[in-house]
Amino acid sequence: MKLTREQMRSLIERYFAGCNDADIAAMTACFAPDAVHYFPAGSPAFAPGPFVGAAVIAESWAQAVHEGGSSWTVDNFAGDEAAGIAVIEWTHFRSRTGVTLRGDEWYRFDPQSGLITEIRAYYAAPQPAGAVTVELGGFDYAGRGYPLTSPVQRPSEAGR
Repeated sequence: MKLTREQMRSLIERYFAGCNDADIAAMTACFAPDAVHYFPAGSPAFAPGPFVGAAVIAESWAQAVHEGGSSWTVDNFAGDEAAGIAVIEWTHFRSRTGVTLRGDEWYRFDPQSGLITEIRAYYAAPQPAGAVTVELGGFDYAGRGYPLTSPVQRPSEAGR
């Protein structure tokens, strides 16, 4: 099954509607059973680690609605049909605290079912003080072939 950009966008929008309604069944229906939702390491959402499994993802966001008054919007969308990936910008409103978060998420889709298999969330935020590596917690960067060292070797700035 090859997903079109419109199908990817529609599925993401259905997922966000399920989030806003705290509808666990609606959210779960958007995911492959073993889907994973990654977050930046050190973020409050990451405290227990990535959300693993469609049910865990859905239950976690329903809890956020009930406890924090959370709601979300999809602000921008881009999709690559050939690769089966999409990226969105979003806004997360926490009505009980008055906090507004912005960020983006990368989505991967299962080529057979068309369901979401992975979400990687990135927050619009400053680098945490003292952090030497800022990345998603629990995400296998090495296993996915991401660079782990700079392609350019520069002399140390320490001696200056």
